[in-house]
Amino acid sequence: MSDTMASGALQRISELEADDSGLKNPAVLENEVFRALCFQFEFESSKLSNTGLLNALQALVTLRIDPQSTLMASLLMESEERLGKGQLTVEHLCALGESLLELESPSCATLEQIMHHMQEKDIEKWSPREIVMVYKILQVTVRGGEEYQNLLNRLNSVTLPAVPQLSPNFASVILNSLVVLCQTQAVALVLALCKHAVKHVPHFTDYELENVLEAFLYFGYREQIFTEALETYVTKAILTMHPQTVCKVMQYCCKKTILSKPIFDAVAEGFIAHADRLTTDQIAGYIVPFGILNYLPPSAPSLFKKLETVLHTRLRHFQPHTLLNLLHSCALIQRYPQNFLPKIFSPYFLQKLQGIPESLNIVVSAQPPGLNRVVTSQLTQLFLTVTLECPFYEGPKLLPKYQVKAFPMSHSSCDVYLLKRVKTGLLYLLKKRIYFASEVSTPYFYAVDIEIKLDEEGFVLPVAQCEEVHKRIALCVDGQNRFCANSHNLLGEEAIKQRHLQLLGYEVVQKNELNLVPVAKAWAVKKPIKQMLTHLVSMPLEQHLPSNQIIMNVKADYIEDLLQYSGGEALAWVAREAVDAPFLEVLKARLDRAMSNLLSWKVSGPRASGLELDFF
Repeated sequence: MSDTMASGALQRISELEADDSGLKNPAVLENEVFRALCFQFEFESSKLSNTGLLNALQALVTLRIDPQSTLMASLLMESEERLGKGQLTVEHLCALGESLLELESPSCATLEQIMHHMQEKDIEKWSPREIVMVYKILQVTVRGGEEYQNLLNRLNSVTLPAVPQLSPNFASVILNSLVVLCQTQAVALVLALCKHAVKHVPHFTDYELENVLEAFLYFGYREQIFTEALETYVTKAILTMHPQTVCKVMQYCCKKTILSKPIFDAVAEGFIAHADRLTTDQIAGYIVPFGILNYLPPSAPSLFKKLETVLHTRLRHFQPHTLLNLLHSCALIQRYPQNFLPKIFSPYFLQKLQGIPESLNIVVSAQPPGLNRVVTSQLTQLFLTVTLECPFYEGPKLLPKYQVKAFPMSHSSCDVYLLKRVKTGLLYLLKKRIYFASEVSTPYFYAVDIEIKLDEEGFVLPVAQCEEVHKRIALCVDGQNRFCANSHNLLGEEAIKQRHLQLLGYEVVQKNELNLVPVAKAWAVKKPIKQMLTHLVSMPLEQHLPSNQIIMNVKADYIEDLLQYSGGEALAWVAREAVDAPFLEVLKARLDRAMSNLLSWKVSGPRASGLELDFF
């Protein structure tokens, strides 16, 4: 039998008897025919053709033959000898490189020698398979230097026109290689590959899809058409997808702040079905994005019931930081983990968060060294949540030394341009800068974008005044970075902030790009409010809302227009009239009178300063 036929037989055996998990039937290695084939290659390696030699080597690597065996040592030695003499073509170089990469500890020196020979070849004539193999070899051989950057530049240029012909596997491999090799300058190739990958979402294996998503995250690529393709695929395949792939999909949505309800709803159903088979990290990967993007799926009751069951069963298996992230995300969407908070606030758990071994009895300093600002912020927010929203919680409290003085704003910092526009408008309306403050730190860990103080009669007070303050208005200047992408849905961190500020006594007013559009006439504000009041007066008495709830409803829909035309004083006067009104009929009359004044508004500011503002 010729070496070509013998190597072909070995390859056929490897195709039938080996898969990703290993050999299907280890007894095949003891078969007489297989042993006879191996004998030929072991003792006649110098007489083999390049094709026979390298095909046999690939087949034996696939069959998991011990690299230290005399058979493998003989084939590897012969291959390296022919490599050193320059006897291998591009196809043979790629075959040898692929075999070496499959070994657990490939010889980097041999791989570098392969790359040295590849640089001398005509790159324009390479096939897609050869291009892909060179990218894979470069992942191993490049160590941060620029030794092969010229080859990479040529390779990127040659790959670009070949992108439409790449298979899903090849596209995934090249994208992964570009991430590993930090090829951020290959913009045209990255964009072409990303657009090409969109077409193949249903055809990727789970591992390939993970590589594609990782590349999209690394290069910052986001397209609606890709999200739609993911939605179609995930909703159909959620029950068969590998849990790690589902976690990568959720990570992609979370990092890109993409609130895809079809994906999240499908993942919730997948969690309910497969939660018992997930690792603790995978459980967090499924659930945490719901809190970060502030979304409750239709199956939320079943979802969190299943999560509670899993936590009761496997709580001790969770790593401290994983458990903290998971419970904090639940609190963001008002799913309060009261049964597990005593563990979170216990000295034992806090010690584990700091990474202190259980056997060491170490006195924790005032500033725990092992807790970074993110961890202490999560602990503090959980403590504030149970204090404000869980009145029946009676477990241990979080000690002051573990609490932050202010929550970090890195992910939801104020939109500087939008804040400037709002401040300019307020300055025009209030005439003086002393009547509102921006970026105010509160004693409750949160920072308020703009704060306005009112006295008991509804007059605006200077921000420096601390006496006779009856009400504080927190104006939240919410830029797009505080919302999910292309959505009006606040992120979890901002939603919990506004919820807590309301519970702490602030009147929260939301201002964003969408509602900062001026109205043509002031009467456009008056008409809808009068219509709402007429509806309220016509309601049966038992359906009447408390006056403070009426004002909150009025404010939610129309406060932006009131601020646009009358400043903080208009809000103050309307709020004062409403809160003091004993009956809805009187409330209607007073609000009607107050709103009529908007057409020729003249507002007196703080009496202490004698400020008088003229509008229109």
